Amino acid sequence: MSSAPYDRSAEDLGNVVELGHVNVRVPDQRLATAFYISGLGLTRDPYLMTGIDNMWANVGVSQFHLPTGAPQVVRGVTGLVLPDLKALAARLERVGSVLTGTQFRFEVAAEHVEAVCPWGNRIRCHAPDAARWGRVQLGMPYVELAVPRGSTAGIARFYRSLLGAVAGAEGGVARVRIAADRYLLFRETDAAAAPFDGHHVQISLADFSGPHRRLGERGLITEESNQHQYRFQDIVDPESGAVLFTLEHEVRSMTHPMFARPLVNRNPAITNTSYAPGHEALAWSIGEA
Repeated sequence: MSSAPYDRSAEDLGNVVELGHVNVRVPDQRLATAFYISGLGLTRDPYLMTGIDNMWANVGVSQFHLPTGAPQVVRGVTGLVLPDLKALAARLERVGSVLTGTQFRFEVAAEHVEAVCPWGNRIRCHAPDAARWGRVQLGMPYVELAVPRGSTAGIARFYRSLLGAVAGAEGGVARVRIAADRYLLFRETDAAAAPFDGHHVQISLADFSGPHRRLGERGLITEESNQHQYRFQDIVDPESGAVLFTLEHEVRSMTHPMFARPLVNRNPAITNTSYAPGHEALAWSIGEA
């Protein structure tokens, strides 16, 4: 029998099966709405956190969680795939007057649009490209963190040995697979890191108890949230025990009631003046060509 003409290892997901959300506090829900909903064109979750003290913004199968509080800033950049970068730039231009006096800005580059939220969070937006992002036209394919020189090999070891993730490091970048076509990236830099301010990412695990046991043996569990969830924040080198980076992880099981919850995504091209019946919703995926 001839060898298979496919790289079967490319289909290996490892133990981490969901990148659920990125959570940063925002001090002003009005400005957050202008940036994340009107500017980026995302969708406010219509079912949960519908009050004035928190907002969940849907982006494909992931979310931003934006509770009210002192501002938090991810020490890196969150990557999004959006269906139309030209329309995105036009929306960001329109909300500029509302966001005057904040850190908001955006730049149109050759292959992406990078926008900065009113409090300094960087959002890098890409056009759909199946070769890069899979069959996704709306999603959160990566969160990239800036980490110290020499740390990425140990970071990859941490995710492989403690969480059971598919992870590797090369060229100063650690790449951790978080479900299909989604990644945590850790890129080495010489720049001094800002103090950790408590922001977090939420992931889900297939083997929930094994990582909990291994993290607990090292004293890394920071919160026993409930039956379906726990938290940790220090990423350590499994060989030396040295803390390499700090990023709070909200860790959920696949039995969590909200695991893989279907999210509503609107079509931001539809307005009251361009309304077309049946086109209000936007599918996050692209069908087979």
